[in-house]
Amino acid sequence: MEAWSKPINLTHQIVTRVAQTVQRYGKTSFIWNGKTPRVIVCDPEMMREVLLDKQGQFQKPPVNPLIKLLSMGLTSLEGEEWAKRRRVISPAFHLEKLKGMMPAFYTSCIDLIKRWENLTSTEGICEIDVWPEFECVTGEAISRTAFGSSFIEGKKIFELQKEQAVLVMEAAYQASATITIRTSHAITIDDLMEECKLFYFAGRETTSAWLTWTVLLLAIHPSWQQRAREEVLNTCGKNNTPDFESLSHLKIVTMILHEVLRSYPPVTSLYRHTTKKTKLGNFSFPAGVDLLLPTILIHHDQEFWGEDAEEFEPERFSEGVSKASEVQNAFFPFGWGPRTGLGQNFAIIEAKIALATILQHFSFQLSPSYSHAPFTVITLQPQYGAHIMLHQL
Repeated sequence: MEAWSKPINLTHQIVTRVAQTVQRYGKTSFIWNGKTPRVIVCDPEMMREVLLDKQGQFQKPPVNPLIKLLSMGLTSLEGEEWAKRRRVISPAFHLEKLKGMMPAFYTSCIDLIKRWENLTSTEGICEIDVWPEFECVTGEAISRTAFGSSFIEGKKIFELQKEQAVLVMEAAYQASATITIRTSHAITIDDLMEECKLFYFAGRETTSAWLTWTVLLLAIHPSWQQRAREEVLNTCGKNNTPDFESLSHLKIVTMILHEVLRSYPPVTSLYRHTTKKTKLGNFSFPAGVDLLLPTILIHHDQEFWGEDAEEFEPERFSEGVSKASEVQNAFFPFGWGPRTGLGQNFAIIEAKIALATILQHFSFQLSPSYSHAPFTVITLQPQYGAHIMLHQL
């Protein structure tokens, strides 16, 4: 099979009922989700109004009981309960705390580099599927930062969490027995277990998907790969550990990571639910209406991103996120407003360290066996793997 080398055209590659409905009926349209009307909102200003809601008019939709078994935590709470939990958890993701986690991030990346060096040691090149590799490295990084010396116990919980939803309760049981509680008594042990499950599940899935698409896109666009490598080598050197200061100077790497998030957002849609009769833009909705905010469609809309919206063009972020699109609210890979993903900075630092470390040691190109088939299973993933040819530098 020939390697995929066409422009990124996600809105055609991922043909969903939502995309077809928007194309046919416009950016504010609706479909039925069983017996519940689901309004598709593709207008950035209306989306901003929904995501900045402080009055509780737009809340998370009722959750399937099976999903509750998998992971709940902060994302499932509303109102004062949500605010209280977020205040307790937020200090764990403070910038100074994240700086202290960087050695753990780097250790996990070095383990990855050593594993890849062994694979390429004979001929200097090998074919590899980076998707499971990045699942492994992000899982290890979270285990190290969350569990410290109890790294092995952390890995056990990850493996359980990959099983069917019915096994997640066993993971919670192990978590309660192994984690060291450093928070205040503002939340219970059950609350803490839920947050650990969420941190593990969401952190691993989103960052591993992000890194996978980044490597694939740099394999497809070798000129950007080379520009990023030159920046890393000039800033960090060949063998030096990327520290917090050096990461802040990686402008090209940051542009690339932003463009990947625009092109392949790990979470393709956000969902909200009206709790009462609510006015939104020029529309009035009764209580009980689902709102679907299709991140991936907004990120590929030519009205907001220009005629090259389907192209990989990191340069669009050269002046930062706020000037990348025609409207400021068209880029929201981690959500928007008060419920923006709490682990956003954690993921950004982890992604920068991983990418910088890989670029120091390897170059890569698409494998002939790669088949381009993005699909969504919680996050946006490569259905048939992410096969590249890895060259040791």
